[in-house]
Amino acid sequence: MENLFLNSKTKRLAVAGMLGAFSVVLSVTPFLGYIPIPFLVGVNATTMHIPIIIAAILMDAKVATFVGFIFGVSSFLRATPAFFSDPLVSILPRLLIGAATYYAYKATKSSVFAAVIGTITNTVGVLTMIYLRGYLPLKIVGVIAGVNGTAEVIISAIIVYSIMKILKSKNNL
Repeated sequence: MENLFLNSKTKRLAVAGMLGAFSVVLSVTPFLGYIPIPFLVGVNATTMHIPIIIAAILMDAKVATFVGFIFGVSSFLRATPAFFSDPLVSILPRLLIGAATYYAYKATKSSVFAAVIGTITNTVGVLTMIYLRGYLPLKIVGVIAGVNGTAEVIISAIIVYSIMKILKSKNNL
């Protein structure tokens, strides 16, 4: 009976809701969703895509895309900076993180590789839309990608690896 529950829609919904809620908490909590990079004044690395990556690893692309939608909507509603009030910037790229991460993890079984792919998908997706929609010039987008993107990849890989290691040791995943 327990095994039936573990594969049920209830578990999928619970995981999606929990990780979606965690995305919202990260988006409104200073120093959790945006971590200041000490050696780069005024630069923050985001961690808000990490619940999507974890959903992709633990569940599948559908659950991860749902969590990505929640993250995108919370980003849209928060709209800081203002270009995030454009759903093509705030929501669309976040829908892609889950599928990219899921297939990266499925192909390699590496949580670090999946975290890197998910983070790059977020950074490239958002910055590409910011540029294509005319909000920032390419030169500025490139600097943001280099500085923030690098920090976010490192932070994401460390956090996701640590979380997955704990989950695997506790639950034999």
